[in-house]
Amino acid sequence: MSHVKAGGTAKNVHDSPGQRLGVKLFGGQQVKTGQVIVRQVGMTKRPGTGTFMSRNYTIHAAKDGQVVFLKRRVRLFSGKSVSRTEIQVQ
Repeated sequence: MSHVKAGGTAKNVHDSPGQRLGVKLFGGQQVKTGQVIVRQVGMTKRPGTGTFMSRNYTIHAAKDGQVVFLKRRVRLFSGKSVSRTEIQVQ
């Protein structure tokens, strides 16, 4: 007979590196065309004037200028109105 009880399978052993998400340039900072302002998963922050959103929801600067963060009320599909952050370059 075995001297050691049967061990279970190892779970949660795979490890992946972080995605480096978040705000890269804050309000008041200078930005150049094409620079990344925010890396995000989903549309937690919305692009405003002077910015554009790429396919993976990263917000970039469309022109040179200064980054501005604003609060906006956005209506959801259900009709509910919620506050969201809008990013602009002025």
